[in-house]
Amino acid sequence: MTPLVAVRGLTARAGGAVLLDAVDFDLYEGRVTALVGPSGSGKTTAALSLLGEAGPGVRLSGRVTADGVTAVDANGVSPRAASLPGRVIAYLPQHPGSALNLARRTGAVLAELARLHRPDAAPATAVSEALRSAQLPPGRDTERRFPHQFSGGQRQRVALAQTLVCRPRVLVLDEPSTGLDTVARLRLAEELAALVRGGLALLLLSHDLDLVRALADQVVVLRRGRVVASGSPAEALPTRPGVTSVRHTPHDSGRPPVLEVRGLSAHLHSRGRGPVLHDVHLHLPAGACVGVAGLSGSGKTTLARCVAGLHERRRGQVLLDGVALPVLRRRTTEQKRRVQYVWQEVRASFDERHTVVEQVARTAVRLRGGTPAAARAEAHRLLGRLGLDEATVGRRAGGLSGGELQRAALARAVIAAPDVLVCDEITTALDPVATEAVLAELGRLREEHGTALLWVSHDLELLAAVAHHVVVVDGGHVVETGAPEQVLRAPRAALTRRLVRAMRLGALTATDLTAPSASPS
Repeated sequence: MTPLVAVRGLTARAGGAVLLDAVDFDLYEGRVTALVGPSGSGKTTAALSLLGEAGPGVRLSGRVTADGVTAVDANGVSPRAASLPGRVIAYLPQHPGSALNLARRTGAVLAELARLHRPDAAPATAVSEALRSAQLPPGRDTERRFPHQFSGGQRQRVALAQTLVCRPRVLVLDEPSTGLDTVARLRLAEELAALVRGGLALLLLSHDLDLVRALADQVVVLRRGRVVASGSPAEALPTRPGVTSVRHTPHDSGRPPVLEVRGLSAHLHSRGRGPVLHDVHLHLPAGACVGVAGLSGSGKTTLARCVAGLHERRRGQVLLDGVALPVLRRRTTEQKRRVQYVWQEVRASFDERHTVVEQVARTAVRLRGGTPAAARAEAHRLLGRLGLDEATVGRRAGGLSGGELQRAALARAVIAAPDVLVCDEITTALDPVATEAVLAELGRLREEHGTALLWVSHDLELLAAVAHHVVVVDGGHVVETGAPEQVLRAPRAALTRRLVRAMRLGALTATDLTAPSASPS
């Protein structure tokens, strides 16, 4: 079988650093090739080369051909590569915010792409098909919304719809399950399997090894830019790991809370739309962890943003040690230090004019009054515990992978020594080793400083390992609360039962994706 895309001897250099070292792989119609490896291993650099693209200061060599067109040769990017994006190759980046036009409505962008790449199809039909394939409801409500009016997981699916509406022959997906709840993740796997059966060639970049096992025909494992293993998923991947080994003893939830939410309701800045949160109550003792779970768009991130002071259209109270907190722009420096927030999409929060370590250290200077030299030394120690060496964090944000930036954003919040840390899907872009480092650091913060965590996650298995209490949100309402064991073993709400069932189907197989029982009901 002739490959649709052939990559031979692909090498990428940035200054004196080798990002990719003679990498080979092929993509075939109706088959899935997966690139896996830790953050910073070169997966995204390899994927972008298929489009003839590279990051700032990155030089490509080797040979990449796609559908008979040379994208990269011995001299670097070929001028013919400009013909590849669109109908031949479509690329979905890890952080959907970088692929979405914040000033345009979703339907208008999709219709424009359909007219450009599929002139033979009716734009309205093409848009509806793309939205359905991306697990979004077609129609006026979805199409008239701007990107900021979707949740993180929904934005991921909007970006996927933008790639699918072009009907490409090759689809490159960089961490497509990031930010998706377990139910949406199962449905995404089913839809991708159907697209591949229809003849699409798929390059999957993912830390989600269950998704890779379910979909991939060929796996290429990268480490520090080199291929260290390749073959079928059974040959190239390790055995499926169990629940994280980092666990914490539940705290007494009867103690006075350091953070309390009373009767919190919130609205979006959209006319005609009702509240996205309805009368939410929760309390968070020092050193404890409350996990918030639910489907994409259920209101989890809005709750986190209200606590952090970033969402202003709200009613009710957020109290810190019994004192009501105002919105962020009115909080004192000490209040800002005591309540820190790490959000899901972090790249836009870094300034490209300064190195990552400088931005982490600046938090300690601004919020704790430390000296620049001491703050920089502390930042290096903290980042090192999270697996980021001095050379990596000495670069600007554009030189780091998504997983590396996620850990740097966590370090920027942790260095403030907060009393409350709000974490919004902070491990979805991380491989298992990096996740363990993050959990170990947060465990240290809880035990040594007494920091309380409000942890928003789609991963019920992870919440069961780290939280003393779980809150399940559906349509802005709290539909279930309780200890993790209680919620997982005897869920009462219909949504919780769906999430638990999807979690138990987490060890996906190709059979799961073709069997009728695979779709959660």
